[in-house]
Amino acid sequence: MFDMVEMMIDSVRVSLTNQQRIVILRQLDVERYLPIWIGPYEAEAITIALQEIEVARPQTHDLLKNTLTTLGARLLRIEVPALREDVFYAHLIVEISDRLIEIDSPPSDALALAVRFHAPIYVAQEVLNTAGVTPEEDVQQTPQSVTSPAPAEEPSSDRLSIFEDFLQNLDLDDLDTPHPDDEPGPDPNSDPDPDQPAGQ
Repeated sequence: MFDMVEMMIDSVRVSLTNQQRIVILRQLDVERYLPIWIGPYEAEAITIALQEIEVARPQTHDLLKNTLTTLGARLLRIEVPALREDVFYAHLIVEISDRLIEIDSPPSDALALAVRFHAPIYVAQEVLNTAGVTPEEDVQQTPQSVTSPAPAEEPSSDRLSIFEDFLQNLDLDDLDTPHPDDEPGPDPNSDPDPDQPAGQ
């Protein structure tokens, strides 16, 4: 049984250099973050649901939600129990007919569904220990401290360095609206929120 920590979506952001999207999860009771790279479509799907933007026709994640609801199923929560070879793994925990079903899912799709179902998000403590980012620690961290752990910990340090390099190139404004190339239609209420905290 995994030791799980409840998280929430802090923001969806975009790199200024290559337009790559990243969703940043934030721990509820501690200022600790988990960055997860996602595709542009999934970033748009999460953003639309967070802002409760009405679309003319159901998108893929809306269709899946409607299907589960019609079948009498509920999404109780999503879990991110593992990080292996730089790949995050997620599960949908679904209840149907008094049975709990665990469904494998990419984290980006699981998060897009969690927003639509208002379902809680849980991440394994081990995953946070490996890839989580704490701003105060990162500001004080020197290049020597990034590579100082024992050899068994070097993959984790390398992974954190990759995230740090990426986060340094992020747009400081949240991706409140999809990128122009991915925009489904104009949204007059899509001004970025200047008060949204940075993920790093």
